[in-house]
Amino acid sequence: FKKNENHLLNMTSKVKDYINVFIILSFAWIIALGGGYESLSYNGYPILIICMVTSFLVHWIIFIPSFLAKTEKFYDITGTVAYLVTLYIASSLTSYSSGESLEVRTKIIIGMVSFWAIRLGVFLFIRVLRVGEDRRFREAKKSFSKYLVWWTMSGLWVFLTTANALTLIINNKKLDNNFLFYFGVIIWVVGIVFEIVADEQKRKFRLDKSNKGTFICSGLWSISRHPNYFGEIILWIGIALVSLPTLHGFQYITLISPIFIYFLLTRISGVNLLEESADKKWGDSPEYIKYKKITPVLIPFVK
Repeated sequence: FKKNENHLLNMTSKVKDYINVFIILSFAWIIALGGGYESLSYNGYPILIICMVTSFLVHWIIFIPSFLAKTEKFYDITGTVAYLVTLYIASSLTSYSSGESLEVRTKIIIGMVSFWAIRLGVFLFIRVLRVGEDRRFREAKKSFSKYLVWWTMSGLWVFLTTANALTLIINNKKLDNNFLFYFGVIIWVVGIVFEIVADEQKRKFRLDKSNKGTFICSGLWSISRHPNYFGEIILWIGIALVSLPTLHGFQYITLISPIFIYFLLTRISGVNLLEESADKKWGDSPEYIKYKKITPVLIPFVK
């Protein structure tokens, strides 16, 4: 009886996983349809939808050998590859379908997203090679369906975070001297610098053997408990501001990009998990209790 009960529970769990995959794909499809509203098409298909499909295909292709090898080492770098491939497809198909060269604003956005994706992807790839394991996947990679949800979610992450930028690329409008463009670029620069500096400070902190078993509370980490995530959210807000003047109609749905990043990093796979882990490690430490009391969770200087 117990054997049958366990089998039923496993089947139920798998069904839930595949339902989650379906929900993820449906959500991405809705955003792609809205973002592709009255925009360029290739062979009858909106270019944004082609980019969305490409993001998932890249992840699923790498998912198969990763599941067979029971490894998560290629998870983050696959996201980087998907970012670069979708940017290339969007820019290439836009030039081909419109018969026009890419505008200055379009090229700037391609450069901004490419720089961010390569920098973060290489950083995370080196980190997982050094650490040897990403604990988030310890149980998930044992199950085909659960691991598939993670990789499909990464495909959604890539598409939704770049939906603003991809729509801007596809619209390929001339750069007018508008305030939002310059303000958005400044916000992006602040965000990327915040993220890079925070990551580098934590990397150096961990390399110092005397800091083993302790938490970082210096540098940017003294004004925010998660300054790298703050920078990540800020830079995508900057890109959304740059893209805003190029949008029209249902395309405004792509402004979900920074909102998605915020909720993902604060509610699903970022701040909440790290806070829980930190509480387990140092919850009884007077130093950590004091640090947590005086240091904002995310936004510097804002409790």
